[in-house]
Amino acid sequence: MQVAILPAMTNPWLPIPGGLTAPAGFLAAGITAGLKPSGNPDLSLLLAPEGAVCAGSFTTSLVRAACVDLCAERLAASGGRARAVLTNSGQANACTGERGLADSLAATAALAQRLNLAAEEVLICSTGVIGVPIPMDTLIAGLEPLVAALASDGGEAAARAILTTDLVDKQIALEAQLGGRRVRIGGMAKGSGMIHPNMATMLGYLSCDAGVPAELWQQMVRRAVERSFNAITVDGDTSTNDTFLAFAAGKPLAPEHFDALEAGLTAVSQHLARAIARDGEGATCLIAVRVEGAADDAGARAIARTICGSSLVKCAIHGRDPNWGRIVAAAGRAGVAFDPEAVALWLGDHQLMEAGQPLVFDRAAASRYMKDRANGSYLSADPASGDTVAIRLLVGAGAGSGLAWGCDLSDQYVRINADYTT
Repeated sequence: MQVAILPAMTNPWLPIPGGLTAPAGFLAAGITAGLKPSGNPDLSLLLAPEGAVCAGSFTTSLVRAACVDLCAERLAASGGRARAVLTNSGQANACTGERGLADSLAATAALAQRLNLAAEEVLICSTGVIGVPIPMDTLIAGLEPLVAALASDGGEAAARAILTTDLVDKQIALEAQLGGRRVRIGGMAKGSGMIHPNMATMLGYLSCDAGVPAELWQQMVRRAVERSFNAITVDGDTSTNDTFLAFAAGKPLAPEHFDALEAGLTAVSQHLARAIARDGEGATCLIAVRVEGAADDAGARAIARTICGSSLVKCAIHGRDPNWGRIVAAAGRAGVAFDPEAVALWLGDHQLMEAGQPLVFDRAAASRYMKDRANGSYLSADPASGDTVAIRLLVGAGAGSGLAWGCDLSDQYVRINADYTT
């Protein structure tokens, strides 16, 4: 039985171009300020319309960058009000002592002045090498051209400027007619390594041109994150800088359309999350695991994520080896109770187990199924590009189901990370 990799687009949401700036009133920019020795774009800005609310989700790591705490504190103090977020790429500014906070405060204050905002309305995210501070003279010098570059079609430039080891930028926009009006949701994200979010190095941003009460918006974002960014893994490492910020601003949406809005929010978040997993460092395919029959959805997601995070499963898939024992072994250590005698397992259309017992299957065909989905290069952020290995696991008769996404583990991952700073 084939797993549906891309969830059916919840009507009435349809994809449109424009990314983060597709929603009305949002501006963005991305420039090369000189923060990276590579000369690639490295400074990004998102500006939300007046009256915007912002919901955040942040790394739970005890070792976290000062910018993470600053964002969380400002959102808490303001009741979820913010207008702008600045992102520097190249330096994580984590584990940099008192300077880390001082630099984050200085950067947001300088940007606020140029935008005619209060400093508390400006947030900051950083990504790059841990322990490396921001070259502040370079960043400050880049603020004037960054603000000047703000545009209603600046989403693509902003998405490129937040990348580190990513091979491609990651962005999406959806549109729907809700209550007789057009509503748009846009998003962008970065992440390729150090991905195992608990809220991963991932950053994500979302824009929406419908007005939603701040408390309700935070609840929607929390649920969407749980079903997207908290359902992916590349290497099992949680970052010091993981941040997801979602802005909503516009004409208030009637309550009867809140469920449809949350469906769109979740669809955008899941697309970005899958794109991060597919762009995992050294990866050649996406892994999608659907677990069904658990006692509840949370348990199903925990099992699915454990399978995606198993180094043995990831290596087997990279080797195109249908070694199903690694899959069920990973499920068994997820900390979720289920009956092993009820287990059924599929790899694509190939059923490997039934009622807890192995089945005779065409091992060569199952291996070919995985080979057909291997792609040595990754040139698109679209996780529907066909290079996905689908696993479905049935663990009982419960109502709980869940999805998680990961990628295979190749020798290139070791090469990329073995000499990351040398």
